[in-house]
Amino acid sequence: MADRTITQVPGVLVGHHTDPEARTGVTAMTFAEPNVGVVDVRGGAPGTRELGVLGDTIKPYTINALVFAGGSAFGLAAAHGVVEEIETEGRGAPTPTGPVPIVPSAIIYDLMVGRSDVRPTPEDGRAAYRSRSSKPVLGPRVGAGTGATVGKINGPEGMTDTGIGSAAVGVDDAVVGALVVLNAVGDVYDLSGHRLTGSAATDQPAGAIFGGNTTLIAIATDAAISDRNELRRLAVRAHDALAATVRPAHTRYDGDTAFVIAGGRADADVDRLGEAVFSVVASSIVRAVSSSDR
Repeated sequence: MADRTITQVPGVLVGHHTDPEARTGVTAMTFAEPNVGVVDVRGGAPGTRELGVLGDTIKPYTINALVFAGGSAFGLAAAHGVVEEIETEGRGAPTPTGPVPIVPSAIIYDLMVGRSDVRPTPEDGRAAYRSRSSKPVLGPRVGAGTGATVGKINGPEGMTDTGIGSAAVGVDDAVVGALVVLNAVGDVYDLSGHRLTGSAATDQPAGAIFGGNTTLIAIATDAAISDRNELRRLAVRAHDALAATVRPAHTRYDGDTAFVIAGGRADADVDRLGEAVFSVVASSIVRAVSSSDR
């Protein structure tokens, strides 16, 4: 799985716009169509756009793109550029006046690590969308992960730069992949319990800076799943993996958000898919740390 990322899932393309000076950016993803998506938000501080179309009482819409960005609420503007790009392609939900692109998005708070006056713009979103490819996702400090950090529960001295991690694995005839923007209050551990960030000296909350968080998770699969209840079980397993590798997770200072999008015809057992989701999310989180220059 070392060289496999979310772009191994048939139909998945990923692109980034990165501003290394301001330490922020945008990541745009597209998927095989038609598809079905769900979202599961945990933690007390999410920043999102267009999540209503993924709700229980709304008929399923094909997701034309998913956008992750830095810049806190200001960064949600990046999704508008992606919407405009997709409009020029004639894609979107059909309406009497033409297709309306469906582009959910979510942001991390990275304003305190770079230039707080520079936030992702619609043009940055367009750039990320135009750069999409099926090449392996390289990280960590690219796109929406450029200004990501963990360990803020320990104060400034305990902070560690992270970014984007991605992994994928085969399940029966299907492939499932994850892309994670790791930006958490807590510290990171691998599944054996080995601590990857922070130290024993920083076990007690410093109370200095809890702001600047939220971990974003995208799960994609080509498994033939149209039942949203089954997709929600996969989102639960994604959050289980987050809770197993980030301590603490889902705090009131985090806005941890997991998207699951299925588009394809491959056969796969849903329970096996759930365990694979746990594995690829945990691997993505570890990669977002182990690939960083710490």
